Amino acid sequence: MSGKALRDLNASPLLERKNDNSNKTLLDRLDSKDWIVVCEALNHVRQLSIFHKEAMLPMLGNVTTLVVKSLKNPRSALCKTAIMASSDLIKAYQDQMLDFIDPMLLQLLLKASQDKRFVCEAAEKALIMTTTCISPNLLLQKLELYVKHKNPRIRAKVSMCICRSVHRLGVEGIKEYGLDALIQMAATQLSDHLPEAREAARKLSLELRAAYDKYVSNHQTEEMSNPTSNSDAWEQFCCMKLSPGNAQAVLRVTSATI
Repeated sequence: MSGKALRDLNASPLLERKNDNSNKTLLDRLDSKDWIVVCEALNHVRQLSIFHKEAMLPMLGNVTTLVVKSLKNPRSALCKTAIMASSDLIKAYQDQMLDFIDPMLLQLLLKASQDKRFVCEAAEKALIMTTTCISPNLLLQKLELYVKHKNPRIRAKVSMCICRSVHRLGVEGIKEYGLDALIQMAATQLSDHLPEAREAARKLSLELRAAYDKYVSNHQTEEMSNPTSNSDAWEQFCCMKLSPGNAQAVLRVTSATI
């Protein structure tokens, strides 16, 4: 959030309501049929997330549900405000959002995949915030559900989120999460229709290859039959874990720059 936007929220009359009544009516206002009232309530959510997050924690689940309701609203101004509120919630509560984030994550993926540019851009920023603030090993379990989504645009956004999350894992984190599962996700996306998905899968494949090489250099792998080089070990690994076609696709992109 920009400094000006933060000052605007800080200067808003809503923040000056120090009494508990404003917080007590928050859920009712978020569920109002008047979209202007809902927008004001969403801005109140943003303020609480930034300045008084402990005050909203007891009702975080209910707040998230109602924010998701606004994410589904066809009115662009309301939807964008809900997206920004989602981003602030994720930044403030991080892993505390995990119990409630599934429907929110799906809506952010949908909004990031649509044609309305200013809504799409806001949703993409919220997804970046999600991959920045939520533990990557936990978020990957959520993202994995959408790898084969029927909407190719959603698959592309998911691929980009997975790539960012895996980058945060590091070598040991990749090993703990499961290189098998991650390379299968990358291989699936390498043949996707959209170039964004293929590019994210390419970066993910390279990330996994680099992590594998570092790990093999420090540990004698029991699965490989005395490989003579990291390249041989990587090729054997891909051939064991992937179908022949997928293995060749991964090997092509990871051998071109290694």
